[in-house]
Amino acid sequence: MLGRFIRHFLASYWQLRQQFPVKVQQAISQAITHSELQHAAEIRFVIEAALSPLQLLQGVTPRERALEVFSGQRIWDTECNNGVLIYILLGDHAIEIIADRGIQRCVQEANAWPPIIENLQQAFKMRQYQAGAVAAIDAVSRQLSSYFPRSGNDQNELPDNVSLL
Repeated sequence: MLGRFIRHFLASYWQLRQQFPVKVQQAISQAITHSELQHAAEIRFVIEAALSPLQLLQGVTPRERALEVFSGQRIWDTECNNGVLIYILLGDHAIEIIADRGIQRCVQEANAWPPIIENLQQAFKMRQYQAGAVAAIDAVSRQLSSYFPRSGNDQNELPDNVSLL
């Protein structure tokens, strides 16, 4: 427990900006924009430096926090319930992928997301933040393309920019 507090205390917004500078954020946003031209689903990429001391005391897990972010970012509020959140929590070195119920009906999450998360974790360990994030978006996009093909009247319902918390 103490180790987790220390990791979150040391994970700062400054560290987040070092690992994900504006140039990397722009590349991730462009990857999302390009991805959404291939399918009708919506992707959000959110990076959080650390949890608050209260959240740590309450034992909030990265998964629980990702679900809160999913709700707070209104990713569930797409017309076809086809939003996906890629959530990074630097303080725990954790990555979560949360998909809305429309995607859960089609994509076998137990098989689809873990390899993407593992590849992203490996890229981050090698400090390849941009390449890892773009590859993860591409991999999620491949999953979504087969179940949510793009049609002529698709609208971009969620922003494509990276959200920093």
